[in-house]
Amino acid sequence: MSDAGSAFQSAPHDHVFLGQGHERAERRTWAVIVLCGVMMVAEIVGGALFGSLALIADGLHMSTHAGALLLAALAYTYARKYANDRRFTFGTGKFGDLAGFSSAIVLAMIALLIGYEAVERLLHPVTISFNEAIPIAVLGLAVNIASAWLLSGGHDHGHSHGHAHGHDHAHGEDTQRLDFEEHDHDHGHGAHHRDNNMRAALIHVAADAAVSVLVIVGLVSARAFGWLWMDSLAGLIGACVIISWSYGLIRDTGAILLDMNPDKGMADGLREAVESEGDMLADLHLWRLGPGHLGAIVSVVTNKGREADFYRTRLARFKSLSHLTVEVARKP
Repeated sequence: MSDAGSAFQSAPHDHVFLGQGHERAERRTWAVIVLCGVMMVAEIVGGALFGSLALIADGLHMSTHAGALLLAALAYTYARKYANDRRFTFGTGKFGDLAGFSSAIVLAMIALLIGYEAVERLLHPVTISFNEAIPIAVLGLAVNIASAWLLSGGHDHGHSHGHAHGHDHAHGEDTQRLDFEEHDHDHGHGAHHRDNNMRAALIHVAADAAVSVLVIVGLVSARAFGWLWMDSLAGLIGACVIISWSYGLIRDTGAILLDMNPDKGMADGLREAVESEGDMLADLHLWRLGPGHLGAIVSVVTNKGREADFYRTRLARFKSLSHLTVEVARKP
């Protein structure tokens, strides 16, 4: 037999599970898009005016870079705009993870194209205009460094806002914000605090910067020693690095989108907190709602006269537990 606890309260509550610094990250992402857009136009126009195919090609490459960042910026904007839309049962905190997952796939495709082109040039070397290509690579590196600086300024790993809600099994019931001091598995910069949308944007910038460095090394070596194969080798190394970063991002964001348990240590802590006085945790669902926000459904079996509020109070020390549902079943 199930007991949802004592008196039902219909006090309204929100389901805003956005990460700290969400609006700052959004503004900085748009700023980087403007920077990349200006550089893109300048390179394409400059290439057309001066007859530089390499400059036009780098401008088109910059457009893919800006497109990936546009995906991140739109995810921030959409998540904020619809944060209070009741159609999203658990808020819009996962939009960033969805954008990060999509960006990771695009990144993997770019890496495969770079790898293909590198192998093609290794098998069929082409003439390289070093005096033109090296300055363009240096310019690209400078833009990526500036982009990374802008983005990292809005990348806040801070703690959860503590937008906590307690719920019984069938009805909602607000409880106090979970601001108790507790270090457990919830205090610090755990993976569930990570903003994967900003992480994806930074990976795009870092990947571009890494490729720029490798290209510069390859071009300088090829010009100084005649090692034309160094340019292709640099491309292959860059492709492998990007694939590795892309895989990690796909793995982490995919796990969030599929509601995988984000923190085994915290799950063990919840079990210990519930069972420390003889009760039994019959079922536990723990998942991520957004950066720094976790949701949990806790089913407890007890032979004592305890209500749902008792367990909500016991679990209040887990500050990232922003949405808690408690079901109490009486042991006969």
